[in-house]
Amino acid sequence: MKPQHDLDYEALVKEDRVHISLYTDPTVFSDEMDKIFHRGWVYVGHQGEVPQPGDFRLKRIGLQPVIMVRDQAGTVQLLLNRCRHRGATVCQEKQGNTRSFRCMYHGWTYQTDGALSGVPGMDAYGDEFQREDLSLAKVPRVASYRGFIFGSLSPAGITLEEHLGRAAAELDLFVGLSEAEDVEVVSGTHQYSYQANWKLAAENSMDGYHPMITHASFGQALMDKIQNSPSPEQRREDRDFASFRGATIDMGNGHVMLDYKMRIYDSLNGDPTPAVRAMTPEGQAHLEELTRRFGHQRAANMLREGGTHTFIFPNLILIGIQMRVLQPLRADYTEVCLYPTLLKWLAPEVNTIRLRSHEAFFGSASFGGPDDSEIFERIQDGCAVQLEPWQLLSRGLHRQRHENGMILGEMADEVTQRGIWRQWKKVMTQGTGVARTTRQRTGNGVARKRG
Repeated sequence: MKPQHDLDYEALVKEDRVHISLYTDPTVFSDEMDKIFHRGWVYVGHQGEVPQPGDFRLKRIGLQPVIMVRDQAGTVQLLLNRCRHRGATVCQEKQGNTRSFRCMYHGWTYQTDGALSGVPGMDAYGDEFQREDLSLAKVPRVASYRGFIFGSLSPAGITLEEHLGRAAAELDLFVGLSEAEDVEVVSGTHQYSYQANWKLAAENSMDGYHPMITHASFGQALMDKIQNSPSPEQRREDRDFASFRGATIDMGNGHVMLDYKMRIYDSLNGDPTPAVRAMTPEGQAHLEELTRRFGHQRAANMLREGGTHTFIFPNLILIGIQMRVLQPLRADYTEVCLYPTLLKWLAPEVNTIRLRSHEAFFGSASFGGPDDSEIFERIQDGCAVQLEPWQLLSRGLHRQRHENGMILGEMADEVTQRGIWRQWKKVMTQGTGVARTTRQRTGNGVARKRG
């Protein structure tokens, strides 16, 4: 997908603000699909979603439909969902288990590794027809880390290790240092959509400024619950809500996080908070290592509620126990899928409280998720205002600091939003020769380049 115009992103993304056209212009969206989603590494899914041979889930990389399937040999494949004959999709079900994929147009059939296995009336194609040349196309580059599977539609580029950088350590914490096979993603999927740009959800997911305003009722309920029902690791007097602090961190490559120390996601019901215990020797080793690194109380809360709050550029959000995946479909329409996770080595009552805590803030009738979607649509509506067409991202800019190659700020600072946009601009301007262009303003104030 190629853009119709060459936009001047240097002019549209400043250090402290971005132009509203970047949320609304279909040309920008088309350019994003090409440069970000179809060239770079994109999160596709976790191997825990397809635990058995023949298990599959429908996914997308950008706008291109993909089948994530575990083949009969146990390898997770990323197959492009398009028959090699006349182009119909060969799989319509969102998930399931199968031994093959069959195109319902002319009956071409493919094995779970993508190999073409059946062609009705194949002799009509002549002696030169070679089935092995017409397997389902595969995503050119596939790599995984702790079971997180990433794909790139470009046959060349940086490695996944280079892309993840420091964010790999946050994937470690999200799964409690578990190996890939110990992560279960079989508790169902929460899917919703909103009529606004995908980047609004990316920005919001790492925004420490809005919760006590947008989610004020949840914040009060959370404080009351923790104050009156401390976890087994703490006493009531150990919690001073006025001292709640955290940090915003830009880890580079567009990967950003909120780093906080207190218990955030709680079931908010009458269920007692269980003590964390492991069911296997390997799990006990993970628990002891987390305790050594973070202390008993925080390690326990990390395992009950998730160990990190991180955005992996461009489409994966790790919050609580969920993997949240952004799927842009138009400049003003986005689908979101939430996949709650369990750890096989945790005691059953701990996995249960993980799900209850997830439901409290992120479920369909929860405290948090619906609030955010409403805000996204209000912002998209507000972008119709053309006077002063800039979104400010300057909070904390004057006090951010650099440590160990990262940029840090206070919990409510917009370090994370600036980090996302910094990488966005880098990718969108690679190879454009911006410095050698002059700028032309269109009628809506959008900067475009001309040679």
